Amino acid sequence: MKFRTFKRFAAIAAAAALMGTMSSCGSTGGSSSGSGDSDVIKVGVLFSESGSTALVEKTMTNACIMAFDEINAAGGINGKKIEYIHEDYASDPAKATEKIKKLIEQDEVVATVGCYTSASRQATLSTLKDDNSLLIYPTYTEGEEVHPNVIYVGNMPNQQATDFIPWLLENVGKKVFLVGSDYVFPKTCNKQARALVEMYGGEVVGEEYAPLGHTDFSTIVNKIKDSGAELVYSALIGDSNTAFYKDYQQYGLTAAQVPICSIGVDESNLQAIGNDYSEGHYASMPYWSSLDTEASKAFVDKYNSLFNDGTVVTVLTEAAYDSCYLLKAALEKVDDPYNTDALISAFGGVTFDAPQGTIKVDDQNHCTWVYSRFGQVHDGSVNILYSSESSLRPEPWPSVLYPEYAESNFMPAWDDPLCYPQ
Repeated sequence: MKFRTFKRFAAIAAAAALMGTMSSCGSTGGSSSGSGDSDVIKVGVLFSESGSTALVEKTMTNACIMAFDEINAAGGINGKKIEYIHEDYASDPAKATEKIKKLIEQDEVVATVGCYTSASRQATLSTLKDDNSLLIYPTYTEGEEVHPNVIYVGNMPNQQATDFIPWLLENVGKKVFLVGSDYVFPKTCNKQARALVEMYGGEVVGEEYAPLGHTDFSTIVNKIKDSGAELVYSALIGDSNTAFYKDYQQYGLTAAQVPICSIGVDESNLQAIGNDYSEGHYASMPYWSSLDTEASKAFVDKYNSLFNDGTVVTVLTEAAYDSCYLLKAALEKVDDPYNTDALISAFGGVTFDAPQGTIKVDDQNHCTWVYSRFGQVHDGSVNILYSSESSLRPEPWPSVLYPEYAESNFMPAWDDPLCYPQ
């Protein structure tokens, strides 16, 4: 792979003046000149503390603080401490562009862990490319994108759906109604879901989308009732889940009749929905805080002991935490942490014994091997019914839709325009 050499556009004097005034979470002290000679390594943390997604992203910020503090307490990276600099992009993709530009060009971070929505991630891509910096992106994503300057730690759709959908068709029902929020993630995920349903002998009996933040699902629920569906495969995101689950019951459907099987619900959503409305439905994520392993229990216990801010541990918490440790593993492989090309190359094949189990960054596509887990909701938690024996290969372009990528060389070439979405 070939990458541009990073070029700083800010004058050295101006950058030096800014060092004294920048805000930092957990600053380790000392100074950084943006070179490998510094006694600290600067890392950006880019998550919202205001706006519509602030509650979700707060747990991701917390996870980064927890991870970087652990890394520093254990001696740092090759004798250097992490200085993490947090920026709030206020749930606004345009501000994500502004804030990551500031982190790269003024604060001179070696990489940034951050962004929640696909829109915020995609808003940063041109800056990452122009300045040749690196984003480690924790959130589960719709795929159909790779970028040389992004490490995708959250799951790809195939890692949620490939095991989940066949199990649902065998154990719940064959007639499937697809729902989702009206933007790229749900529509792309449901495109793959439709292909899997048809491949395994099911039938899609309806498909509906609602705007992000939509709160009146009476029409969609009535369409589900009239369709003869035996299950609903849901890619609704965020606050819409609360309204959907409540309207679902209010307008006469229950989990016993037609369960909602979600790829967009985690523990924070279940908390907002409430036990009376979530009971008996199904959900799929690589990690659930109910996972009964020593590593998972220790992670949840430590998080809960450190933070008392109304947040709960979710797959996003875990993925943000994992992102920091994968960055640590890559940084330990390079002589100069500010050599972006070397750092990007170092991510290929790095592993981490995460709370969900051992994960690794694929050496072809910058995406991460994570687990497949799904279960049934009971008392606001997920009783895990299935866990894959090991992490699954990520398929940004899922082979069920793109058979040309079904073999080991399943990615387009790095110079293919697909790799540089605009």
